[in-house]
Amino acid sequence: MSAPPSGPAILLFLRVTLHVGFAVLLGVATLGQLTGGGANGSRYWWAAVAAVLAGVYLAGTLLEKRFAAGKSGFDPRRYAVLWLGIVTVLWVVLLACSADFSWLAFPLFFLHLHVLPRPVALATIALLTAAVIASQWAASGQAAPHVAIVLGPAVGAAFSVVTGLAYRALYRDAENQRRAADELRRTRADLAKTQHDAGVLAERERLAREIHDTLAQGLSSILLVARAAEKSLHDGDAATAGEHLALVQQTAADNLAEARHFVRGLASPQLQESSLVEALRRLCSETEALAAARGSGLRCRLEVEDGPAELPQPYTVTLLRAAQASLANVREHAHAGTAVVTLSFLGNEVTLDIFDDGIGFDPAAVRPVEDGTTDGSTDGRPDGRGFGLRSLRERVAVLGGSLDVESAPGEGTVVAVRLPLDGSLDAAPNGPEELA
Repeated sequence: MSAPPSGPAILLFLRVTLHVGFAVLLGVATLGQLTGGGANGSRYWWAAVAAVLAGVYLAGTLLEKRFAAGKSGFDPRRYAVLWLGIVTVLWVVLLACSADFSWLAFPLFFLHLHVLPRPVALATIALLTAAVIASQWAASGQAAPHVAIVLGPAVGAAFSVVTGLAYRALYRDAENQRRAADELRRTRADLAKTQHDAGVLAERERLAREIHDTLAQGLSSILLVARAAEKSLHDGDAATAGEHLALVQQTAADNLAEARHFVRGLASPQLQESSLVEALRRLCSETEALAAARGSGLRCRLEVEDGPAELPQPYTVTLLRAAQASLANVREHAHAGTAVVTLSFLGNEVTLDIFDDGIGFDPAAVRPVEDGTTDGSTDGRPDGRGFGLRSLRERVAVLGGSLDVESAPGEGTVVAVRLPLDGSLDAAPNGPEELA
């Protein structure tokens, strides 16, 4: 079943019918005038007036069509009343010549209803109807007008008014639909732009987190170990310097692999061929090695309690990044002798606790910097620091978890991550596992 015609299609059909009707009626009346009686000079004179009327009418309709189609910047609607007045005056001149032109009154009724305000249009239609009746009466040569001479134009005018008002109502409805469609398109464009901006911001935040948790920490470690290697060379300890340079190479290779993977949006390479427990075990070993390169005796221990076979990838990445960021802070700031990473599975949640026995700090004093609320910024301190715990909170919040920091000056620090699990995961049979 074909769809019913739309409002704009109906309006287009009515406009075309109106213009064609005007042209046909004008042509028939002009042809009748040329082939009828009367002096040849007067015939051609009235034909010339009819041609002028046709030209004015055609010019107005073409200008309006080009403007509506966006092909012209000239807006003819400002001169619509003047155009209608010229068309009407020319018609009155022709009507005084011959009653044959009286039939042009019907398309003129529609034009008056469309261009003029309704009260003014009704008044002008009444005048046009009276002119048609007078012309028909004069052409009949009767002393009193016949009832058909009065009734025909009056009924035609009434019918034209009803049809014209319906046309205006349909026209307003089509305009309202057009404006609503334009508004909908603008809203969709604004929504698409907002979603695009949100996607750009989310990707920027993802890259910022990945860079901080991998490249920034790796480059910091490389810098510190390189300085230690330089000191060993200065002291003449070539063996220790070689160990430090080997550690620099390994750290640089690991960070290169991290960079290639997170640019492609993949998981950490540390999780590609091993489990989370194995990645945490290697992280503890690397932490000890990096601390030793700086001359620190930090010992890192991993404990796993009731671990399942595996976790969803977003969980493993978040927990690994949490351990990386926390142990980096321990190496750089805590001055600790021991760090303990505890991974636990407690029913419907997985927890990761990182404890160190270092100098501690006051969490309330640094939270504004971590949260990026000191000066309204969300990027931490101007030097790029202060981003770690805020980045970690964002990662955990995405999974519906929580991150708590417990510390006090001189009492060490505990970073606790809690992530809810969707559904139950099978627990592994092995008990607590340690890495000394």
